[in-house]
Amino acid sequence: MTPRLDTLPYRHVLTLPTEPAAVRLARETAEQALAEWGVAAHHPVVGPALLILSELVTNSVRHAAAPQTTVIYAASPECLVFAVHDRHPHRPRLYGPSGTGAGGLATVVELTHGPGGTAVVRGDADGLGKSVWITLPL
Repeated sequence: MTPRLDTLPYRHVLTLPTEPAAVRLARETAEQALAEWGVAAHHPVVGPALLILSELVTNSVRHAAAPQTTVIYAASPECLVFAVHDRHPHRPRLYGPSGTGAGGLATVVELTHGPGGTAVVRGDADGLGKSVWITLPL
C-alpha cells in the first residue's frame, strides 16, 4: 500500500511539458532529490527506481495528449514513493490476466515487485486523468 504523502518527511513535485526532454529532467530531478534526502546513489533500489520513473514519464510523453505531466517524489527512511500523473483518461492495466505486467508496463511491474514494492494506477476524481504510483522499500 502507498503511504499517505503527508506522512512522508521528504516531498517534491515537478510539473513538466509533455515532451521528450521531460524524461531526462524527471530523472535528473529524482537523482538530485534522492541525494538531498540522503539516499545513496548506489542504494540497490535507486537504479530500478530511475528506470521505472523513466519508463512512466516516457509513456506519458508517448500516449498522453495532455500539455503537462506531473511527477511527485516522496520518501521516508523506510520507502521511496513516486507518481507520474497526466490528464489522459486511459488507465493502463499494470497486470495481465495471469498477474504479469501488460504491454510496456511489464518492466515497470517486474522492477517494482523485485525489491518488494507496489504499483497502482489511480484515476482522477473527474475521470479525465490518472497517476501511476510506485512504492519501493529502502
